[in-house]
Formats: sequence, structure tokens, C-alpha cells
Amino acid sequence: MTSTVDRHYQQLLAANYTWMLGGDIEQTARDQRVLLESLLDGPAHANGGSAVDLGCGSGGQTLALADMGYGPVFAVDTDESLLAELRTHTTERTTVETVHDDAVNALTTFAPRTLDLAVCMGDTLLHLPGRTAVTALFDHTARALRPGGRLVLTYRDLTRPLQGTDRVIPVRSTESKIMLCFLDFSAEDTVEVHDIIYTRGDNGWTITTSSYPKLRIAPQWVTDQLAAAGFIVDHHQQDDSGLWHTVAQRDT
Repeated sequence: MTSTVDRHYQQLLAANYTWMLGGDIEQTARDQRVLLESLLDGPAHANGGSAVDLGCGSGGQTLALADMGYGPVFAVDTDESLLAELRTHTTERTTVETVHDDAVNALTTFAPRTLDLAVCMGDTLLHLPGRTAVTALFDHTARALRPGGRLVLTYRDLTRPLQGTDRVIPVRSTESKIMLCFLDFSAEDTVEVHDIIYTRGDNGWTITTSSYPKLRIAPQWVTDQLAAAGFIVDHHQQDDSGLWHTVAQRDT
């Protein structure tokens, strides 16, 4: 992540991250398990396998991977408060190890050909500081994966600018909290995401705002860079919400 992204998490997003996802990380983990098993053709083999969750947040994918039988599962994030929240759910998931680091650097710490699976989901890929960092992540992942190991990506295609009120995205609302974001497409390579949270207290509503950049990268560019890094793309599809799912296998 960039320092701007780190600040955004510290100022606004980390404290609201799990709430933004629905408020129940265990339910998020169950939902992510369904998604991952569909993308990976089932749970881990009986003997498990080592996995890394790059940009794990509060652990939706990490917990899903542990429940699927992977282990160890390395949960990587730059926000220590989110890692601490994740650890409150790992008492009985002893295969989970949290790593306070950025995704690209963390990958360099693994010995070559030692991981069976890497996931980089949500918009973690778009939080990286530039396209060079994306290609570095692919290269380092290819190095760390065993031949036949897989990389799962989910991300949004922000290359086509939205216009007018389409740039305002409702995220979640309850009786006491409303979250939305506004997308600014004025830069060529990034979108500035303005998160806006209204919170209802005893004295009325208060507003908290912060912004951070997301990369604008096309799905075809992603698959081209994966191929250049030594991957074979097994699955590449956009879901009904607009999120791209890409699964790539390390060439043997």
C-alpha cells in the first residue's frame, strides 16, 4: 500500500472495515469460503497446504482458508489494528499466522517454491502504489509458489470513468451509520476514492471523511502481466457486482 492508503485506514477505514462488510466477519468468512471453493474446485487436500492472504484486512479470506484446511495460513496486512481484530477469531484456528507488512515485501520473505496458494482479494491489488508494484507482486508470488500453485485475485476495473451521480456509491447503512463513497476520475492512472461516513450520536449526526487512490488497471493488462510472470490463467470472469475473479496457476 501507499502511505496515503495507510493513513486512510488509520483515519477512517480500519475502524469501520468489518462493519462495512456487514458487521460479522465469521459470516463474511463463510461467504468467502463458498467463493474460494468454487474458484479452487473444492477445499484443500487432506494434507492441507500453505497459503498467504495478501491484504487480509480483518480476515474474511484468511478464516475461510483456515476452515478449508489450509495451513499455515499467513495473513498479511499493513494495519496492525485489523490484524489484532483477526487474531480474536483465531483461537481455534491455530494454523493462522499474522504478518504486519505490505503485500509485495512480505512475499520476498518466503523461500522459493514453498507456498501452495496465494490470494489477493477485495481491492488489495488496486491499493498498490503503481503498476510496477503489481508486476512485482506477480513476480514474487510466482517465485514463492510451488509449481502448480495458484494465485486468486479479485478486483474492479476502474479504467472507464463514471459520470454524474454514478460516481456516488452507497456502501452500507444502518439506523446509526451511513457509508458512501465518491469516485474522482480526474487522474489518468488512479481513481481518488472519497469515503464518507455519517454517524448518529446523542447530539445528532457527525461526518468523517478521508480519501485514497486506487489504481486503474484493465483486466486484460492483469492477465498479460500474469502470463509474463509465468502463470497460466485458469479462470477470468466478472461477477454480477462488477468484481473480476482471476485464478492463475504457476507454470510447472
